[in-house]
Amino acid sequence: MNYDWDEKPELNITPLVDVMLVLLVVLMVIAPNIIFEENIKLPQGSTTEQLSKIPPVHITIDKEGNIKVNKRNFLLNAFTDNFFLYAKKLDKKATVLISADKTLDYGVVMSILAAVKQAGFSEVSLATNG
Repeated sequence: MNYDWDEKPELNITPLVDVMLVLLVVLMVIAPNIIFEENIKLPQGSTTEQLSKIPPVHITIDKEGNIKVNKRNFLLNAFTDNFFLYAKKLDKKATVLISADKTLDYGVVMSILAAVKQAGFSEVSLATNG
């Protein structure tokens, strides 16, 4: 038996690649449809302590620059100081909703926002239509 040591064997990997591509396509088609659900038992909450709903603070600014905070009017020039004094009576955990006319200058709205932040409120939202 003579063996030719100069002969180089060739590996045919085409069938392997074909099988891997078919498995990849099957996995890509099935993966989005897999639904995993694990049932867990949550502990019961305390029924003795109820959460109190804190009423939000509504700030409205019209196109003339008139500011209304919860039905109370403020002047734009002195809003920062007056709102700081008014905010002492309010709960600082309350959400503040700022509604402003779209024709107002951006700086006016940002100065109101800065005054609200200085007064100690952390949850402030700008209200929009839509």
